[in-house]
Amino acid sequence: MSRLVDRGAVYAAMVGVGMATTIAVSFLLVIPIEPVAWLLGPLGAILIGYYANSRAGRLHGPWGRILASALFAGAVTGLTLAALLLAIKAIFFYADAGYRDAASGGPLTCGTGPACVYARYLAEGQGDELAAVGVTGVASFTSFYWGEQLRTAGIVIVLTTLGGLVGGALYGLARPKERPPP
Repeated sequence: MSRLVDRGAVYAAMVGVGMATTIAVSFLLVIPIEPVAWLLGPLGAILIGYYANSRAGRLHGPWGRILASALFAGAVTGLTLAALLLAIKAIFFYADAGYRDAASGGPLTCGTGPACVYARYLAEGQGDELAAVGVTGVASFTSFYWGEQLRTAGIVIVLTTLGGLVGGALYGLARPKERPPP
């Protein structure tokens, strides 16, 4: 029985986990610019999808095998990035103590966690927008917030997996046709 994906794809998936971790820590935790992480995930997965087949040394073989390896490596990368996105969001959501600097109006008076996040949104003038979608208190805000985060994570998974497929397709089109002589 043959493998569904090549060993190179498994190795590339591990590289994708490292890449996703680096992106998440860099652009969600250290320098919180979330859209950069959304952009780098799929772009990095293109490289991972290509690398999965390059690492396997796939010179010949069916397109299905090429795309399966790229899909696997891209999906693992996307799942890792989404999991880290949700984990970092959870840290900030449940540990928010209401701190704001003086330029923003000073600290908020609220209970640590969801109450402070909700108070922060209200203090930033987003109360009418939240009320328009049915948010009326901390409990409904928490449900709304995590629903949005799960949707974002799903989009990250889909786009990163598709990026892996694009990388596999690029490899299939550009792969070397024969091994060079030793």
